[in-house]
Amino acid sequence: MKERLTIVKVGGAVVEDEAQLAQLLHNFSAIDGRKVLVHGGGRRATQVAASLGIESKMVNGRRITDADMLGVVTMVYGGLVNKNLVARLQANGVNALGLTGADIDIIRSHKRPIKDGVDFGFVGDVDRADGKMLARLIEAGITPVMAPLTHDGQGCILNTNADTIASETAKALAPYYDVTLIFSFEKKGVLRNPDDDNSVIPTINREDFEKYKSDGTISGGMLPKIENALSAIDAGVARVIITLATAIDGQHGTVIQE
Repeated sequence: MKERLTIVKVGGAVVEDEAQLAQLLHNFSAIDGRKVLVHGGGRRATQVAASLGIESKMVNGRRITDADMLGVVTMVYGGLVNKNLVARLQANGVNALGLTGADIDIIRSHKRPIKDGVDFGFVGDVDRADGKMLARLIEAGITPVMAPLTHDGQGCILNTNADTIASETAKALAPYYDVTLIFSFEKKGVLRNPDDDNSVIPTINREDFEKYKSDGTISGGMLPKIENALSAIDAGVARVIITLATAIDGQHGTVIQE
């Protein structure tokens, strides 16, 4: 029987909210057994870029990462946000290690091709994640804290969606552990009505998702999040939950099913 492993992905909005972040780190530290934290940091990157006179450009909620912005996200994701989380987890008794995809070749990707006239620049789409190497770290008592940066194997860092990092990490570790993947953010789960925080949809499978997508119940940034969740389930991840950042005990939110 596989040992349980919990992977928690925390979004940039939570990282920027001190009260939510403090509670999440406390709750994450209290999770029994093996665990991994994956973080975003887009809001902080936008703030730092603005202070440096660098414009943030977005298409359909996705960041355009030119050479200047690549420098910003590398500094912010791989440095400022990642190392602050590592330090705070150490203070909570968690022996954390901050990683980008380039570190020990954990996640390799390729530069996203131009599509429909949109060039996202230095954005990476994942080719593979090294679950065996991650499992070695985890078995050594280390809690990986993963930044949303990958590399192409040719010396180039690439900005990569944090939900994708979480999903690909979960898939890579599924052969070694009984994996629970938790996407935590500022809402209680996937909502039927975005204006009603209590309208949480308790479960969503592939058929439900297609229906909710077609009728507009689910839209925007929630679409790729659920796609990542379903992809993880298809690849052998035991359970995926989308929930509030302060409710990561596995008992709340929306459960994604086959």
